[in-house]
Amino acid sequence: MFWAMLAIAVGFLGLAVLGVLAVRVFVAAEQLSRQVTDSAQRVNRAAADLERAAASAARAGADLR
Repeated sequence: MFWAMLAIAVGFLGLAVLGVLAVRVFVAAEQLSRQVTDSAQRVNRAAADLERAAASAARAGADLR
């Protein structure tokens, strides 16, 4: 009887550990998704700035001719 109870207790302990690890993975995945979103927004802003700078440089080059 002792071994059966010990096996059940170890099983529940294993499930609890898996639950805690699942929560940690979920939190880490959400943080990563936020970082990816922020990085994508920064890249889009930089691309827009570059596009404006290129248009400005093209106009300045056209004015020199």
